[in-house]
Amino acid sequence: MNGNAKAAAALKAANLFPFPDKMNRELLSLQYQNLTDTLQIFANLNFTEAGNTFVDTEHVDGEASSYFLFPTSNAKNGGYALHANDPAKYVVSTGSYGFFTQLKNAAIVLNSTDAIIAGTQLDGFDTHSNQGSLTGSHPNLQRTIGWAMYALRKYFTQYASKVNWDNLVVVTLSEFGRTTVENSDKGTDHAEAGVMFVAGGGVKGYTSGRSGVFGCSPNDTVPWVPGTAAGSSSMFGASSRYLKRAYDYRSVLGKLIRDHLGATQTQLNNIIPGYAVSGESLLAGGRSSKDGVTIMGEPDII
Repeated sequence: MNGNAKAAAALKAANLFPFPDKMNRELLSLQYQNLTDTLQIFANLNFTEAGNTFVDTEHVDGEASSYFLFPTSNAKNGGYALHANDPAKYVVSTGSYGFFTQLKNAAIVLNSTDAIIAGTQLDGFDTHSNQGSLTGSHPNLQRTIGWAMYALRKYFTQYASKVNWDNLVVVTLSEFGRTTVENSDKGTDHAEAGVMFVAGGGVKGYTSGRSGVFGCSPNDTVPWVPGTAAGSSSMFGASSRYLKRAYDYRSVLGKLIRDHLGATQTQLNNIIPGYAVSGESLLAGGRSSKDGVTIMGEPDII
């Protein structure tokens, strides 16, 4: 609170000074007012560990108590506290507590303010060796993603205020891809493409006759064997062994920015400049002028 008070006082003091002529005084004044209002809004939000009281409605293991949606400590990590502090009952790995703290905070911001975009990051996917199979570093990361999606759906259903699950879209993406098959060190290396998950009540997912999976050809169901031809499928289309991109991540985000958040195409062209470049083929798809790869344009996800 002391920090908020000091920041608010500094903004008020700065707003007392006269602005020079020929400056947009109204815009500057509005910016100061927005900053002041934002500080007050955030000062009233409870981001503390004590404020992490969001629990599931589902009861598991025959217990009357429910799991916490955002596991940020051992006591809130699945059935740990419900079963004599048994680590085997953890929902997620203990290394993900920081991520779930930030995910909870981002959810609170979206649910309690006029913000329309919030996000956080999950590190640890640079798994060049010993990434695990049923257990290990990579399965732990997948568990974290899975529970995060579940937690967000439940939070924006049970605790919905300004936002509910039906008008929320959750997107995951990475700044680098991973190889389709493991290397000799039982890990995965850098590659051209990777997976993106898109979830939300308004997202077009799996329905009868519609898989909800985009960018994979029917041939991708056939595992690639080292030393054999990979064919033309996207799963092993890059260097005959790695995932070849089919959708540009900008096309996925562009579709959401325009058709979910309400931007015009002109605004989208400014937000993602590649949309204004015909050779990028982000809207309708085509052959990329950068490297000649055929991409599919915007997916029908919303």
